[in-house]
Amino acid sequence: MTVAVVAYTVGMSRWKPDAQSRLAHAALELYGERGFEQTTVAEIAQRAGLTERTFFRHFADKREVLFGGANSLEEMLVCAVTSAPHSTAPIDAIAAALEAAAASVLFQQERHDYARQRQAIIATNTGLQERELIKLASLSAALAESLRQRGVREPAASLAAEAGIVVFRVAFERWVSDDNHVDLSHLIRDSLDELKAVIAGA
Repeated sequence: MTVAVVAYTVGMSRWKPDAQSRLAHAALELYGERGFEQTTVAEIAQRAGLTERTFFRHFADKREVLFGGANSLEEMLVCAVTSAPHSTAPIDAIAAALEAAAASVLFQQERHDYARQRQAIIATNTGLQERELIKLASLSAALAESLRQRGVREPAASLAAEAGIVVFRVAFERWVSDDNHVDLSHLIRDSLDELKAVIAGA
């Protein structure tokens, strides 16, 4: 099964010569060269010119290099849903949150190559794919809870949240596969329109 992965970042708008970004770059290079399983934390630290202790100050383990920004993404999405006008329909609140995240520094075009490399690494490792699915499920649960706090009942809250994550996954997969520099926010709107058309039977 192919899993469309999400380009979590490590919280920077640009790659700067600090320890965290150096470690992330080194890890991505080594995962691509040797494979995820064959790469050790010691090798990542050495490639970055840093110590293993420094690595563990920034990442819990070598997997978190690929998933470390998930919490930031979740916070951004939940905040956007919470801040939406009360009259906003559930799916529209989710859509607005997805577009806000897509327009953030997390998914700027300068991150495109990183996202593509990351997806290629995860696609070759079953364990990483399972971890990605868990992260996506966590995002969906957080979105559903934010809708429930707005007074949206079940199953509408969960359905809207799950649909939003599907839209995001499809749009993201198109974004990392695209060489025409189309904004992710545009692809999210397009995917949402396609979903609405499917539901309407168009």
